[in-house]
Amino acid sequence: MSSAKSPSTSPSIQICRIMRPDDANIVGNVHGGTILKMIEEAGCIIGTRHCNTQSGDRCVAALARVERTDFLHPMFIGEVAHVSAEISYTSKHSVEVQVNVLSENILTGAKKVTNKAALWYVPFSIKNMDKIIDVPPIEYSSPEVEEEGKKRYESQKMERFETKERNGELINPVSIPDRHMKEPYTVGFSQSSLIHLVGPSDCTLLGFVHGGCVITVSGRMTFTSNKSMEIEVFVDADPLVEAEQGKFRAVTAFFTYISLDKENRPLPVPTLKLEGEDEQKRFEEGKVRYLQNKAKRLAEKERQQ
Repeated sequence: MSSAKSPSTSPSIQICRIMRPDDANIVGNVHGGTILKMIEEAGCIIGTRHCNTQSGDRCVAALARVERTDFLHPMFIGEVAHVSAEISYTSKHSVEVQVNVLSENILTGAKKVTNKAALWYVPFSIKNMDKIIDVPPIEYSSPEVEEEGKKRYESQKMERFETKERNGELINPVSIPDRHMKEPYTVGFSQSSLIHLVGPSDCTLLGFVHGGCVITVSGRMTFTSNKSMEIEVFVDADPLVEAEQGKFRAVTAFFTYISLDKENRPLPVPTLKLEGEDEQKRFEEGKVRYLQNKAKRLAEKERQQ
């Protein structure tokens, strides 16, 4: 039985890295996936470090949920990314980490906040990967801060149950010839798939998808507003070595994209053409998420003023 030390104040860390040409996307900015990887690594470091401040089983904090990631400004090649992570709430078996990303132009000294994110991690024992470790508590600056964290925890817990209901849905991979037969601006036309064999360079210290798995990443458009698109993504894993485990859904996610012109100004988005009740239902659910996120952004903007 582990003996926990007294609660620690909210831990924080910072990592930084210069952005190189191989970090660029097709536009020339830093690829969003590169930034997401740095955010996840910072969260893993601080979560793992905190969960090992007590005696008992050594553990690794595994990413369980990305609550939200905002891309506020583009980051450019040659800039230095400063990724700051702080533990903002702990439950018995999970850690909430808030991450801010700041870009620095080392030629001019100019800095700007490019990203904000909130993630949840769960600590798993290194000796027994099926065992979840109790999380050491942290000290909060006030009871109100702790209560707000508890509300976020309960909210994401409820959303996880809703996600499980969607996880039974399958998306059949679409070939390029099939896609060209679809009508433009429909869900079927937007759908795409990527198949990848997981190798050692894709793996972390601990994860649910292991080397030797074939993953199929499938995406489809679910909602459009005047200037944004919501894309739903499923990641299905098929173990080749441990075939008896069977295929399983590893990740589901919603991404919001905007279309920009050469001056980085938003362009109008064509309305999504819906076919059938299922697409209509997903569209309405996406609209609810869009309005909720919009309200959160406005509320946060008012608090900062």
